[in-house]
Amino acid sequence: MKLDRFDRIILTALQRDGRVSNVQLANLVNLSESACLRRVRALEQAGLIEKYVALLDQKAAGLSGTVFVHIALRREEQSELAAFEIAVKNIPEIMECYLMTGEFDYLLRVVVSDMADFERLHNEGLTRLPGVSRVNSSVAIRTVTKSTELPLP
Repeated sequence: MKLDRFDRIILTALQRDGRVSNVQLANLVNLSESACLRRVRALEQAGLIEKYVALLDQKAAGLSGTVFVHIALRREEQSELAAFEIAVKNIPEIMECYLMTGEFDYLLRVVVSDMADFERLHNEGLTRLPGVSRVNSSVAIRTVTKSTELPLP
């Protein structure tokens, strides 16, 4: 889908506030309410707008720790990758999982309440995932920047 100026403004506004009303959005974009709503629906149908969510404050939710975990698998066979990927989706503390190039096969971002919670997760979850041969963890000291807003060209 080719984006024009109106689409970019709509997407930027919705990334900043997914609860903005259609009336406010139409005023911001300088379109009629019906034209604005048609564009939003078209962006949803095209898959550019994946879903609407509420972003929670991680610390206020009692999950003040962020840990980045590199996982190496024993073998890089398709069946082992698939089994790992299915299992990793069942651990709620894993917020993101990426298949990587380089020394490790996967990079995970996990959230925990404290280091004891991470030790529990490490022992009961991460090391028991299918095919895992090595786990390497880095604890984030503090978040410098974090965004959910994609830069639109």
